Amino acid sequence: MENFNNLPEEKQQKIIDAALKVFGSHNYKKASVSDIAAEAGISKAMIFHYFGTKKDMYLYLVRFCSDLLLNEIKSNFDESVTDFFDRIILASDVKIAVMKQYAAIPAFLTNIYFEEDPAVRNEIKVILAEGEVYRNHIAFENMDISKFKEDVDVKLVMKMLVWMAEGFAKEFSSHNYTDLEARCQEYYRCMDILKANLYK
Repeated sequence: MENFNNLPEEKQQKIIDAALKVFGSHNYKKASVSDIAAEAGISKAMIFHYFGTKKDMYLYLVRFCSDLLLNEIKSNFDESVTDFFDRIILASDVKIAVMKQYAAIPAFLTNIYFEEDPAVRNEIKVILAEGEVYRNHIAFENMDISKFKEDVDVKLVMKMLVWMAEGFAKEFSSHNYTDLEARCQEYYRCMDILKANLYK
């Protein structure tokens, strides 16, 4: 990675954008290094020079996206917000802002979430698990549970929201991300329904 890290930032970004676009359009096995090189305007040999292998490049992108989202959430998250649903919305709004800056990220994130290739699946799970730890911190650390009805299992509610998010992600398999914000607003309306029924 040293060779890649020594490149000018603009060139690094061009290669990253190209790789995100190709891996976001195909699963890991079908994504072509030749297509990435062509999209980035460099030779296939240079891709291997910068990253070593296709797998190394792919996992670099998974880590890049994970770190980018987590760092943005950590930088912009307001710990004074104690409402469970407001916290989820706040974190989601930060993610949307990041995805607007990197148009190829939504498709790529959807693909890695449902990627089953044994060559990369275990590594993906490890990276996603790290994100889940922080997601639980956001949802539960200093959160005001007094608003919930007495018999509500808050951790089960969190699982429900994750399942809902997975369903929304599957709808993105058509790779039509132009209406991402509108889709998220629909997700928020679903949370409003839960809130109305689960709060006192």
